[in-house]
Parts: sequence; structure tokens; C-alpha cells
Amino acid sequence: MSKATGIIKDFRAFAVRGNMVDLAVGVIIGAAFSKIVDSLVKDVVMPILNFLVGGKVDFSNKFWILSEPANYTGSRTYAALSEAGATVLAWGQFLTIMINFILLAFIIFWMVKLVNKARSSIEAEKPAPEPAPTPADVALLTEIRDLLKK
Repeated sequence: MSKATGIIKDFRAFAVRGNMVDLAVGVIIGAAFSKIVDSLVKDVVMPILNFLVGGKVDFSNKFWILSEPANYTGSRTYAALSEAGATVLAWGQFLTIMINFILLAFIIFWMVKLVNKARSSIEAEKPAPEPAPTPADVALLTEIRDLLKK
């Protein structure tokens, strides 16, 4: 057996081990779940916040210009200023990401709580395990004891 074949066998054993597959599934689901939370923030939370504030609030385009290139006459948007080389403190983007994180943590909290509740209800429904059968020698000794008592 060559060294390369041994390494390939070791890698295959490592890659199909249960924990590795579980981790891969978790990463894939996490990436998809991240898109759901981004959409929740952008399409549900932010419009409600805009309505409550009474206007169009776009946190992703809120920033402070720390330094601007000399003789800059372009657009005053975050993308244009960043492309021109301005130093921009993008506090709105940070706020949006923080809102995403808080919502994600809150949703994960409730999901874990529901999964734990489902697990406990499933475990409660399981019948109690039957006691192990008494070994023959113990049964014989018990019978002898009972006969001696009589």
C-alpha cells in the first residue's frame, strides 16, 4: 500500500465521520438561515421601523465622512465616497448588522427552546424500560430462602 493510498483512506474516514458531516450540514443550513434573517431585517423590520419613525430611514447608507479626497465633487453616497478613497465611518451598516445579529440570536434561542421542549415530550412518552431478568442462580437462591422461611 502506497503512502498516498493510506492518506486517502485516512482522509475518507475523517470526512465521513459523523461529526464532520453534522458540521457541514450545520454550516450549509446556517448560510441559508442567514439569508432568511437578512431578508427579515431588510423586508420586514426596517419597513416597520421606517413607518414608526415616520419617514424613509435607510441605516445602510448612514455614515460620517472622516476625510474626503481633495477636490472631490462626486456623489455623497457611501459607495461613491469609498470608491473615491474617502475615509468613511459606516455606522449605519454596523447598526444593520447588529440588528441582524440580535434577530438571529433571538430566533435561534426560540428554536433551541422548542427543540428542547419537543425532545422532553418525546422522552416523556417513552415507556419505562423493562427490568432485566433475574439471573438463574439468584432466582434459585430466592426460592431456597422462601422455602426455608416456611
